[in-house]
Amino acid sequence: MEVTYPAGFRNRFLASVLDFIIIFLVTGIISYFLYGVFYDGEKSYPTDILGLVYTVLLPVLWSGYTLGRRMAGNRIVRIDGRKVGVGTMIVRVIVAGVAYALTLGIGLIVSAFMIGVREDKRAIHDFIAQTYVTTSPPIRD
Repeated sequence: MEVTYPAGFRNRFLASVLDFIIIFLVTGIISYFLYGVFYDGEKSYPTDILGLVYTVLLPVLWSGYTLGRRMAGNRIVRIDGRKVGVGTMIVRVIVAGVAYALTLGIGLIVSAFMIGVREDKRAIHDFIAQTYVTTSPPIRD
């Protein structure tokens, strides 16, 4: 296990903010054209699942990048050096999200401190999914 060029807190936070904006705008625009409402905090629409699909599938198809991660210059990789798969991303996103919800957000705060303090910059969800976030580009074969 060798973590190379780990992405720090600011870099990862920027990627998360950019991805949130992209997901919010795209799902909002699609919802507006399909249902006549950009965003409704009280009602769910089928387009709400698009954010989850984006977060899980895009890194699998694009060497660990999402659009926000690409713009911020970081990507998700497995600790063993292989590309992330659907199973890895489901564990990273969904299982970790449930863990953070069950701890009422305390796990998320601990993860933020872990990214800021640990040398390898790995958070709780990185340990659960056996991943890390790096600023190094993928190796082209």
